[in-house]
Amino acid sequence: MPNEHKINIVKDTSEKLKNSSGVYFTKYTGIDVQTITKLRKSFRDNDVDFSVTKNTLTKIAAKDAGLDGLFDEILNGQVAIAYSNDPTAPAKVIKDFKKENEDLLEILGLFFDGKLYSSDKYKEFANMPSKEESLAKMVMMINQPMTSLVSTLNGSMVSLLGALNNLKNTKS
Repeated sequence: MPNEHKINIVKDTSEKLKNSSGVYFTKYTGIDVQTITKLRKSFRDNDVDFSVTKNTLTKIAAKDAGLDGLFDEILNGQVAIAYSNDPTAPAKVIKDFKKENEDLLEILGLFFDGKLYSSDKYKEFANMPSKEESLAKMVMMINQPMTSLVSTLNGSMVSLLGALNNLKNTKS
């Protein structure tokens, strides 16, 4: 029977599904409290919302978000979901976590750009640069030709000034 708390969970989960760039479905069976707490902290530090919601409520939220039936196969057992605006952030956290805890966290799948991908896809995302890194590289690429032009013009101006000073000194 729906109560206000469950309705709010469904509404919140539906919004997260609509607004997140990357949604990672994980099975956390067998992880002790201390380890899951470290994992949650890593997610938090990377601006990733990692939460556990009842599978039936997540299915209802998916239906409300226009994703009816898309996650039905994945939502079985103990499932935790990582939501992020940077689709690479959860993948990087998971990759780092799996270095120390290889068998503890199972990736069930990821939802990105309107499509559900298999669990192996997270490895590709983990090796991609983050949004900030990509923007920094792009700015550097745009800035590099302008910097070269300025130094070339500056060098020419210094040479011209030197020649004019020499000419002035020889005439004096």
